[in-house]
Amino acid sequence: MKQWQVDSWREMPVIQLPEYPNQDHLKQVEQQLHGVPPLVFAGEVRALRQKLAAATQGKAFLLQGGDCAESFLEFSADNIRDTFKVLMQMAVVLTFGASCPVIKVGRMAGQFAKPRSSGTEIIDGVELPIYRGDIINGMEATAESRVPDPERMLKAYHQASSTLNLLRAFAQGGLASLEQVHAWNLDFVASSPQSEQYSHLADRIDETLDFMKACGISSEHSRVISETDFYTSHEALLLPYEQALTRQDSISGNWYDCSAHMLWVGDRTRQVEGAHVEFVRGIHNPIGLKAGPTMPPEDLIRLIDLINPENEAGRLNVIVRMGADNVEKHLPELIRAVEKEGRQVLWSCDPMHGNTFKASNGYKTREVSRILREVKQFFAVHQAEGTYAGGVHFEMTGQNVTECIGGSRAVTEDSLGNRYHTHCDPRLNADQALELAFMISDTLKDCRKMRES
Repeated sequence: MKQWQVDSWREMPVIQLPEYPNQDHLKQVEQQLHGVPPLVFAGEVRALRQKLAAATQGKAFLLQGGDCAESFLEFSADNIRDTFKVLMQMAVVLTFGASCPVIKVGRMAGQFAKPRSSGTEIIDGVELPIYRGDIINGMEATAESRVPDPERMLKAYHQASSTLNLLRAFAQGGLASLEQVHAWNLDFVASSPQSEQYSHLADRIDETLDFMKACGISSEHSRVISETDFYTSHEALLLPYEQALTRQDSISGNWYDCSAHMLWVGDRTRQVEGAHVEFVRGIHNPIGLKAGPTMPPEDLIRLIDLINPENEAGRLNVIVRMGADNVEKHLPELIRAVEKEGRQVLWSCDPMHGNTFKASNGYKTREVSRILREVKQFFAVHQAEGTYAGGVHFEMTGQNVTECIGGSRAVTEDSLGNRYHTHCDPRLNADQALELAFMISDTLKDCRKMRES
């Protein structure tokens, strides 16, 4: 293959990128971004790769979750804090089930762009360019708002910087301490069945911490109790932004995309000879690769070899997003192809994107029961194949939204409009996310018992 350069993607076929009307303006913004400080650092990225290598070998579990698409309008410290709390709750629940470390990666501080199935949409009889995320254009249904604006990349960078600053403070400043396990419960979840189940778990943790404190082990002496490692991720979609934030590490000489710790390539942009694959193959971040029901096994192997030619554990995460009706049909052949070729990948499940539909009232939604079913099938297939189901990937929020229908405290189609706030795809609320975490925890316990028997 041709030698990789930070801009070699520009010579490849590219899709899902906006057409900026003023190319000189675009170049000016790219140059500005090239000079800003990195959002993440090479050492942090290497630490995440080591953790993901452990997950690839069945010694850890990946929890990846957060917004479908971050917005400028709803940016607030409270929203970031509440999503962080839910992810911490889910991580504790999964840790009990898996009896192994849980790697926490947020879809945060950079998830501003979304691939779209069409370039235009009809609103009130008027055809407009499609909304592609706040980093590109506006959601307002006007021709002016929908024009791609390079300045939005600068605003996205500064919002991502502020978000990361808060996340680091939460992870290392006390909010992530296991001694705060009860404080992670959100008010609107307090009356749900999951809250009672979670409270019992939190009580057990408190008892354990009291015992450890009596033995001389407390948060004052142990970082494991008082802090956590929290990483960020987003789809490597808007390549001008990603290239502008890519830096060469002065120690190793390797290139890192410093916009996030982990990047992924979507199911729409995973072309073997496409620009997005070309870009990610040269950076040393952990890379996710979305695999939908149309992914042929031979294409998966070619992509693995392009992105991870050294076959290093921790480099590549195959994020399966089949839909509840397709997992048993298509996942086994992908697993068998990878196992036959001896490739080291981390398998995780995205049960969101294959289960989206439009409700009768016009809202795009997802059904919690189908999300649960896809996760169960994902684990069942790996159990049957003798491989490790190493992670999950969710679109969720700490806000009290009504965007996905169902759940133990059911959201109905009629109630979708009550608090439907997403700018793109529907997200699980905290109640639904916690319900899913308990189900996965029980599944992990069963899988562990079967491996040990």
